[in-house]
Amino acid sequence: MRFEGKSVIVTGAASGIGRAVAERFARDGAHVIIGDRNMAGLAETAAMIGASAYAVPLDVADPAACATIVAEAVRRNGGLDILCNIAGVLDMAPLADITVDRWSRMIAINLGGVFFMSQAAMPHLVATRGCIVNMASAAGLVGVPYNAGYVASKHGVVGLTKALALEFARQGVRINALCPGGVNTPLISAPSAPGVDWTQVMRSTGWLDDGANAEPDDIADAVAFLASAEARMITGVAFPVDGGQTAG
Repeated sequence: MRFEGKSVIVTGAASGIGRAVAERFARDGAHVIIGDRNMAGLAETAAMIGASAYAVPLDVADPAACATIVAEAVRRNGGLDILCNIAGVLDMAPLADITVDRWSRMIAINLGGVFFMSQAAMPHLVATRGCIVNMASAAGLVGVPYNAGYVASKHGVVGLTKALALEFARQGVRINALCPGGVNTPLISAPSAPGVDWTQVMRSTGWLDDGANAEPDDIADAVAFLASAEARMITGVAFPVDGGQTAG
């Protein structure tokens, strides 16, 4: 119960890593506000967690929606201690097939969402000397072919994390990024896009088979660690959970 009584927001909580993170914090005693655009999946997550979770519709690319979910967390729970920016999208394609709309969507959700949620939450996190855990990726540390938009957005998350960690260190707010490799979630189980050399992608990421991937609970464990008192001296890091993918 190391998060007993803590007020936590988890974005992208309708499935995958976001759902696992929300469940983990609730299991450890937190009051969890969960957000996602997928309302059906969000309702399932809320039902799985029970009374300690409250669902709020959320499009992280919309600054007003980000402000709304933060205000709801503060209203319901009396403040905000932890923000977990998990929401994200993956859109693999050859460079020539990436349209302006596809590029803009990737940057708006994966990077803009982290920025707008952090901006809305920061005054409350300063008040509680809280923390942020951002979901980056191994693709935020190294290149992955056919993933130009995703790699750019996740490198941006790592950079944003470092900038905010330095800006708010003296105010007691810790900001870290988690960088998973392959994780068995709906994000990577979608059919491969036309023109993508999946063998080349796998060779660069280490996703050799299902056994090479982590499970959402593995990532939730790492998020909980970075948000906990045990990590009180850790800020501004890009923390790999990738089975060694980025070690070489």
